[in-house]
Formats: sequence, C-alpha cells, structure tokens
Amino acid sequence: MNDSILTLILLAPLAGAVVVALLPDRGKLSAWLALLTSLATFAFTLHLPAHFIPGQSGFQFEIDKLWIENPAIHYHVGVDGLSVWMVVLVGLLAPAGIVASWNAIKERRKLFYSLFLVQQTAMYGVFLSLDLMVYYGFWELSLVPMAILIAMYGRKEGPKAATKFFLFTFIPSAPLLVAILWLYARTGTFSFVDLRADIATGALPIAGLSWAALAFLFAFAVKVPVFPLHGWLADTFNEAPVALAMVVAGKLGLYSMLRFHVGLFPEQAKAIAPLMIALAGIGILYGACLALVQRDFWRLLAFAAIGHLSLITLGIYGLTFTGWDGAIYQILNNELIDAALFVLFGALELRYATSQIGAYGGLAAKVPQLATLFVISSLAMIGLPMLNGFVGEFMILSSTFAGVSHGWAVTATVGVILSAAYMLWLVQRLFYGPESKMASSTTAGDLRFGEQAILWPFAVLMLAMGVAPMFWINAIETRTGPPGGLAGGSAQVLQIGPAVASAEGGRR
Repeated sequence: MNDSILTLILLAPLAGAVVVALLPDRGKLSAWLALLTSLATFAFTLHLPAHFIPGQSGFQFEIDKLWIENPAIHYHVGVDGLSVWMVVLVGLLAPAGIVASWNAIKERRKLFYSLFLVQQTAMYGVFLSLDLMVYYGFWELSLVPMAILIAMYGRKEGPKAATKFFLFTFIPSAPLLVAILWLYARTGTFSFVDLRADIATGALPIAGLSWAALAFLFAFAVKVPVFPLHGWLADTFNEAPVALAMVVAGKLGLYSMLRFHVGLFPEQAKAIAPLMIALAGIGILYGACLALVQRDFWRLLAFAAIGHLSLITLGIYGLTFTGWDGAIYQILNNELIDAALFVLFGALELRYATSQIGAYGGLAAKVPQLATLFVISSLAMIGLPMLNGFVGEFMILSSTFAGVSHGWAVTATVGVILSAAYMLWLVQRLFYGPESKMASSTTAGDLRFGEQAILWPFAVLMLAMGVAPMFWINAIETRTGPPGGLAGGSAQVLQIGPAVASAEGGRR
C-alpha cells in the first residue's frame, strides 16, 4: 500500500470525475458519486499520517519513475512533514465542499462535480509533485476548472470575476515556467531534490538564480495573495460557489513559497525577506482595517483572509524555525476555520438570499445551532486560547518578536486585535441585538443534517488542534540541512523532521 498510496490519491478523484462526466445528469446522482469519491480519497489520505515516520530524513511514500526521456521528466511524488498534512487537508475539505453545494447547485450538476473533482486532483498534484514540470502542470491545471466554475456559477458577475482571477493567477505563471526551464538548461534535471543540491553547492550563477527565485516568488505571491497583489480576491470570494471559495486562496501559494522558494533558493529568500516581512505587516493591517468597514460578509471574509494570510507570510519570511512551524500549522488552522465560515455564510445566504450584513439581526433564537457554530468558528479565527487559531498565531508572533523585529511583531499583534473587533462585531450584528425585519418575516430552518455533519466535526477538530497541537506539529517541525541555517547566512535547505534548535538559540 505504501508503494502505491500517492498514485491512488491522485487517480481516485480523476477517475471519479470521468465517471461523473459519463453518467446522465439525473437528480443528485452526480453529487452522490462525487461525495463517495471524495470520501474514498479522504480515506486514502489518512493512510499517510497513520504510516508517516516523524524525524525520518528525506521524502516518504516516494515514487520516482521516468515518464518522458527527453526532456527528462519524471513521475516523482512524495511527502514529508511540510506536505503530509496539506494532502490530508485537501481530502478533508473536498467532501465538505460537496455537501455545502448539495442544495446550492441546482443546474448542470454533472459539470460542476466533475470539474470540482478535477480541481481536487490538481491540488493533490501540487502538494505531491517533486518534479518541477509535473508540479507546474498541476499548478496550471488548478486554475482552469476554478475559472470555468466561477464563470458559470457566480452569483452576479461570475464571468468578470473568473476573468480577473484567471488573468491574475495565469500571467505570473509564464515567468515561473521560464525560470523552471532555465534551471533545467543549467542542470539537466527537473528534480526538486537534485536542484536543491545543485543550488546549495553553488553550481549555478548567482545573477540567474536571483531572477529565477524572483519569478518563483512572484507566481506564488499572487496566488496567496500577498499585498498588494490581492486585486482578484474580493471579487472571487464574492462570486465563487462555496465549494470553490474554500480552496481559492492560501494553501497552494503558501506551500509553494516554503517548498520551492525558501526551499530551493535560501540565500535569495534571505535577501528578499525584509521586503516580504514589510509587505506582510502592511497586509495584516490593510486586511483588518478594510474588513472592519465591509457591509457584505463575503467581502469581509476576503479582506480578513488577506490579513491572516499575511500573518502566515510573516512567519515564513521571518526565517526562524518556530516561525516556519507556526506558519505551516497556521495554514491548516486558517483553511479549516475559513472552510467552516464559508459553509456557514453559504447556509445564511441560501436561507435569506442576501449577503448584506445590515439585513440580518437577532437570528440566534431562530437558528441556534448555526449561531453556536458561527461563534465557535469566529473565536477560533481570532485566536482564542484552547482553540486552534491561537497556537499558530502565538508561534508566529513569538518568533517574530524574538528573532525578527519588535516593530513588526507589534504591528501583527495590532492586526490580530482588529480581527477580534470585526469578527465580534459581525457575530453581534448577525445573531444578536434587535431582530431585523428580514429575520422576523422569513421562515428559515436551522442547519440541515448534512451541514451539521460537516460543521460539528470541524468544531471538534478546532478544539483538538488547540489543546493537543503537538500531534500535528511533531510531523511538521522543521530542521536545517547544513549547520548555520538561514539566520547564519550559510546555504540552507528547508527540510522537515524533528526540530534541532530554535532560531532564538535554544533547543525546543
């Protein structure tokens, strides 16, 4: 099973997409098939942490087979502590997205669910690929079904939002491809492992590496998005179906920054780190301040995402071990919390047909389970101790204060305080206070069984990740390759395994 599990994870959703596309579009048949496919794939992903060996060097469950002889492209996949939980996260969110779409998608279900499963295949491929051309293929593939589905199923201006999303995320991929081809021309390999070794030995010219690193970073920064490259995000959140909004931002770009920018180009990452830290600090405040003044809850969540993703970027480019651990853990936390909020916002919009915050008020008595789960998710988002959002935030902020800059640590802390302000205001406005005219005149039921089947396990997971974080962190703790690391200025390779020492000087 270990020898074929990654192939099964890649092929299962693709096979499901083919089956859904070939069968007739009758009732909920395509939705049931997509749900069964996603659940089976999720079960496959759970094999990874169950058999993953923390502390073992290199990649696990690795497959490396020649695919195309010239140029030398390999089917090379594997996982380590950076990617193992990312794969599980994709597996967890897929059935949640399908259930969230159960009643929201009423037309052309076959097309929706088949493209959704193709999207899942692409995301798995990004996290598993260790050959840069295979990675690039999955990276580009992830854009296509997303753009099509936003255009077809957008709420009001789907085609416009889809065009903006596609152009913003596709154009930066052109210099990424050029950089990958330049690396191949210089080394004769697309293998991440071999390229990492060649770059670490100083075999490639510094000027060329600087441009290649910049091309990689540009593509990833747009995908995150990093301020000020966020122009596509608010419209996409506002228009995308809930299942797609869950996966449109964050984890692909952040993972790629860690793996393919910091991991391949450590010296170039160190050189540009001050700029990335400054952009992250600005993004934290910018996102929080704009979220405070939004009157549409989809746009509020979009600007909140900019702030939270900027905090993770700060953890990455602080270049400390604790910051890396916190950033990886916070990616998991952020995606889980955002997924829960997307389902909850989608449930509200499905029942009341509006996303305008001002139309709501006094809903807690009418939809008590929805209100309870919304409060739990909001408290996790603002970093309440004992919930998952606190752990990653604390690791990032403490590493920034101790090893990067007191000023940027204070800036990030102000952003966290502002996030508490807009989320608590949102909770009060939606569920408490005087009952709005819309709430009193509309009869809407509480959460359905399918929605509860998603959200209550998510709430339990938020608590578990808050009180027992080491279950996850033990697998993702980072360590340096050559001694000295980024902080010391010597060539460093980002690897995953047991922590050696914190960047602040002591053992963990």
